[in-house]
Amino acid sequence: MAKILIIDDSPTDVRVFTTLLERAGHQVGAVGSAEEGIERVRADLPDLVIMDVIMPGMNGFQATRTLSRDPVTKAIPIVMITTKSMETDRVWGMRQGARAFITKPVVEKDLLACIDDLVSGAT
Repeated sequence: MAKILIIDDSPTDVRVFTTLLERAGHQVGAVGSAEEGIERVRADLPDLVIMDVIMPGMNGFQATRTLSRDPVTKAIPIVMITTKSMETDRVWGMRQGARAFITKPVVEKDLLACIDDLVSGAT
């Protein structure tokens, strides 16, 4: 399936997403900060990135903007997953380059369908 990098500072969320994605057959890596995530994405070139928004230091909006403007990483789809549920947050995330914006709690089948669409190039 897909090689996915999770960028999230919550060990609990990382564990939940990793279990869900590995059960679906994906290869999963994770880092705990946006800065480390940018480095890993550039080095590993995953098929997809799951990005938290609220993190210490650089936030997920800033990291998404950085990755979506980098010629090396701009084609890698980013799915933002966050507790921020305002429409303005979704619009801002999409403007930064996210290909999808999902609010927590995540519905497993919806997340997997989103990932399948993005890695197959359907969206």
